[in-house]
Order: sequence, then structure tokens, then C-alpha cells
Amino acid sequence: METNHEGKCVPNVSFKIFERGSWKTITTDDLFKGKKVVVFSLPGAFTPTCSSSHLPRFNDLAQVFKNNGIDDIICMSVNDTFVMNEWKKDQEAENLTLIPDGNGEFSEGMGMLVDKTAIGFGKRSWRYSMLVEDCVVKKMFIEPNVEGDPFDVSDADTMLAYVAPNAEKPLFFTLITKRGCMHCERARKLLREKGMLFEEVELSRSLTTRSLRAMSGRATTPQIFLAGKLIGGADDLEAYFKG
Repeated sequence: METNHEGKCVPNVSFKIFERGSWKTITTDDLFKGKKVVVFSLPGAFTPTCSSSHLPRFNDLAQVFKNNGIDDIICMSVNDTFVMNEWKKDQEAENLTLIPDGNGEFSEGMGMLVDKTAIGFGKRSWRYSMLVEDCVVKKMFIEPNVEGDPFDVSDADTMLAYVAPNAEKPLFFTLITKRGCMHCERARKLLREKGMLFEEVELSRSLTTRSLRAMSGRATTPQIFLAGKLIGGADDLEAYFKG
């Protein structure tokens, strides 16, 4: 079983970061001293669960965490700084701080460094999340020690339920659009004006109008979904916000 460090200080480690064309060193004191920080650690940048679920949800809920007393949200992975920098760009994760634990020192000090040579990863971090206050671990959610890559308890929603059980989560929309569509731009503009979180999916060879009709019963764009439930087009979205 991976080590639970609740009540202990985080490891004293330095991280090498390449930023704005030059190298710099960040210490654990820089990250945690005098702060209330949420950390989530995962096996690797650009890997499926990490990219589709773990990191995006923390990014979506970052402002809710900060509204409830969290100073920063750190994503930790045993990857080098260049990989982490590119992953942050790819994920548009501007609400998070991505830290490269390139040598695995932090993960090892946390008792979370595991051997994944069987899948060609070498030594990587086990998946977990934790709340750290002034360098001391207050709470950890560690994935069960089972085969594979479990993802049951280290997610953003579980941590938020611990930090702020009554926090109101933001609405999240999916906007399916077509290039050059005026009504798509109307919907996009309205969502931005309302400060809503949304992802945009453009029709392509892999998502055709036939697929869109199968999803919503319509082939027109845009089609807007809220938490997987169809709202409709741009007019329907305006009606939704008017109540």
C-alpha cells in the first residue's frame, strides 16, 4: 500500500523549471510555505485518464477551490519541464500550476513512487491528491493498490467535497459548432458573457452532421449540451438564460 503522509511535512525538494527561455529552481517552500494548496499527482502527462479527466476537472473547478480558501492547485508528475510545459498548453490549463518531478524525488519522498517498467514508463507517481497547509499534509486521497491505473478517489470533485462540502459547482457546457456558422458565434459569445465554462467541438470527418443528428435529433449548428443534456441551438440557449 502506498504511504499516507497525513500530519507530516511534504518532502524538501527542488524542481528545475524551464520558463520564458531560461532555467529556474523552485523549492517546496516556494510552493507550500504559508499557503493552503491542493496537489494532485498522476502517472504521466498526455496519458488518457490524466488528459481526459484528472487534470481537466481540476482546471474547471480551480476558481471554486480558490473561492473557498485554496491558494493554488498543483499538478505533479514524474515528467520533465518541457513535457509539462507542452501539456499545460495543450490542455489550456492556465488555472493550474504544473510541476515537473523529473527525478521522482518528491514522489519518492511521499512514498508514492511506483515501478511501471512493465508498460515502459519506468518509475512514476501513483495517482493521489492531497490538501497541504503550510507544508503539512492535512488530507490525502490515495487510489487503491490494485492492478492498472485506478481513478476513484483522487478526482477534483472528491477533494472539493472535502474542502468545501457546500460549494456551488459551475455549469459546464458542450458546444458543437461548424466553421463559419453565425449562430455558433452567437452561442459562443453568450456563454462567454455569462462566464460559463464550455468546450467547443467542431464538426469534422470524425464528428459529422449524421453523428450530430443521432445525438440531438437535429443536423443544424450549434447544438448545446449542459452536463450531457441537450439544450438546443442558439435561440434555445438565450431562452435558457432568460429563465
